[in-house]
Order: sequence, then structure tokens, then C-alpha cells
Amino acid sequence: MRQYTGMYIIRPTLDEEATKAVIADIEKVFTDRGGKILEVNEWGIRELAYEIEDFNKGYYVKFLVEAGNDAVEEYDRICNIKEDIIRHILVKED
Repeated sequence: MRQYTGMYIIRPTLDEEATKAVIADIEKVFTDRGGKILEVNEWGIRELAYEIEDFNKGYYVKFLVEAGNDAVEEYDRICNIKEDIIRHILVKED
């Protein structure tokens, strides 16, 4: 298990309940595969540096996890197919 820092941007058009559901779904990706959520920082709605899928703003969530390769691969897969997430990244900590 390694530590990873990640961030994803949720569509700003979702209501608060739907946004919380997306965050819970992403946390579940890691916890269901034996990982640990060490920290979650919800930055809220912020301006994007450039337009993504016709959005100028997005709901930013930054997190720190301890996870294995299967959880990392599933996170990437889920973020690529989930329409509510417009961008994501995961970086291995040294």
C-alpha cells in the first residue's frame, strides 16, 4: 500500500446532496479495496483555469489515501466514466 494525493473536479450544476454522493462514491472505491482515506479537503466551487465541457467553474475535492494498485486503477476507471466528474488526477507520494 502506498500513499497517493488526488484531486477531482465535480460538475458545478449538481446540488449539495448529489455532490456529497459523488464524494462518498469515490471514497468507497478506496475503502472497498482495503485502502484508507487519510484526508479529504473540499475546496468548494472555484473558477477553472480554462473551460472544460462548457463549465467555467467546478467543485474541487483534494484527498490523501493509502491504497493498492487495484484501488488506483478502479479510481481512474470510475472517474473516466462518471459524467459528474469533469477532471481527476492521482499522484503517488514519495
